[in-house]
Amino acid sequence: MTPRYLLDTNICIAYKKGKPGVPERIDALPPGQAVMSVITWGELMLGVEKSQHRTRSLEILARVREIIPVIGVDERVGTRYGAIRGDLEKAGRIIGPNDLWIAAHAQTLGIALVTNNTGEFNRVGGLTLEDWTTP
Repeated sequence: MTPRYLLDTNICIAYKKGKPGVPERIDALPPGQAVMSVITWGELMLGVEKSQHRTRSLEILARVREIIPVIGVDERVGTRYGAIRGDLEKAGRIIGPNDLWIAAHAQTLGIALVTNNTGEFNRVGGLTLEDWTTP
């Protein structure tokens, strides 16, 4: 199945925590339509490392990964990252480095980025955004 949605870290956390609306939306999709970037996976793993309940957190995250596959980046994503960062620096509207990579990944794939951090990601021109945390 071709991915349609790249899920940002905060959406994966909302899914893991059962935030109303998010699990229902993801679970209703055919397998493989909602994916996460390896960048998001790294951020989630950082959360596991910081957790006081590391083993439990790792088990929960493994179940999330069964539903939301992790996809890697390639040189096209790196090229897009450079273009986005250059544009944002020229405009004085830079965003966090991981968010830049995630935005570049979504744009390279030509799919929507699902996030509740629209304030930051709105700075990236041409990026399709959806927020599944609001009704």
